[in-house]
Amino acid sequence: MMKDVHIPGELSADVDGRFYDAGVRAAMAAFAGDGDTRALETAAALRSATQAVDRLRALGAGGRGLSTGALDVLVRLAAAEGDGDGAGLTVGELARSGGVSSRNVTGLVDTLEGDGLVRRVRDTADRRSVRVVLTAEGRAWLEAFRGPTQRAMAAVFRGFTPEDLAVFRHLCLRLVDNQRRLEEHLAGTPAGPPTP
Repeated sequence: MMKDVHIPGELSADVDGRFYDAGVRAAMAAFAGDGDTRALETAAALRSATQAVDRLRALGAGGRGLSTGALDVLVRLAAAEGDGDGAGLTVGELARSGGVSSRNVTGLVDTLEGDGLVRRVRDTADRRSVRVVLTAEGRAWLEAFRGPTQRAMAAVFRGFTPEDLAVFRHLCLRLVDNQRRLEEHLAGTPAGPPTP
């Protein structure tokens, strides 16, 4: 019903003071059938939180239009530089560390290279292989992005205690691990050790 259409951002609190989205709850109750909307509401809340953080990161990207994936590639390359060898990472290494496909990373590297933030270089140890390295402009861009990002994340997580953040991180990563295990099960491959 159109009168029940929900406007994002309007939150309610239940009897124990925990936020919920009334529009999502109503929609999920109609969908669930059995009345238990907790997992569905949680998935919707996670999606909303992810979108909020991504919007904030995009604003901090200075209008450069870098996606979350492109930012992730830049951060991983900077971390690889911090390891001291300065050799960058292969597309395969970036894909494995980011949990995405090599094709996805190739597109991100193409975009970043077009923006002058990374470049491809021949691997000195294996001339058939190509490595991706940050350019001076890429390092400068990340350095300029660091301060605003830290301030933005502090604002987004305002009121969260260090324990809240640790628990929230743990729960998000448990969800990621559950998804990985489900994919392995569906693919017929053995799942790794259980998550605590």
